[in-house]
Amino acid sequence: MKLWTGIVALVVLGLAHVDAAKFPGAANDFRQLKEATPLPKALDPAFEFRKTKLFFLGDAPGPTRGRGFTGGAVRDPAIGFEGAYRLHGAVTGLDQRRRFGHYFDFFWRVKRSANVIVRLEYRQQTLRSFTQAREVSYANVKGSTKTAFAVIGDDFFADGRVTAWRCLLIENGRIVAEDRSFLWR
Repeated sequence: MKLWTGIVALVVLGLAHVDAAKFPGAANDFRQLKEATPLPKALDPAFEFRKTKLFFLGDAPGPTRGRGFTGGAVRDPAIGFEGAYRLHGAVTGLDQRRRFGHYFDFFWRVKRSANVIVRLEYRQQTLRSFTQAREVSYANVKGSTKTAFAVIGDDFFADGRVTAWRCLLIENGRIVAEDRSFLWR
């Protein structure tokens, strides 16, 4: 029995020390660029965005937290679940504050093996037309992949809501696929 308990403890400890660098595309596994340099566009049908999931977690949960973050009843249970999912494990008010902001999940596909950089370019309320960018690199990727970005916590509270964004798939310094918000120009 002690051997079994020891094995379970080792497995749990091993899972607790998973290195985020081994799983590229996590919301906190990005490189912040100092400047979003323009790139040439050469769209390629071998690269495509399949789906984009956007979620905004408001700056203060409503008084009826169990029914959703809008203060009223949530019509779609998935919306209430997403907020609870993003706040899971945030015990204190400070923990929750660090998770408030914008979440971006991009689902994309590459039909041939390639080295790809996924770049999120975005603008925030207080910075107006200043464009910020974050990147995640993938080596020798093929097939369907998900990349997650998050503008949350201090980034969100200091500079405000994301007003416009675009996500790029970049191969060899060229834009091969693009997804953008309606307000991006």
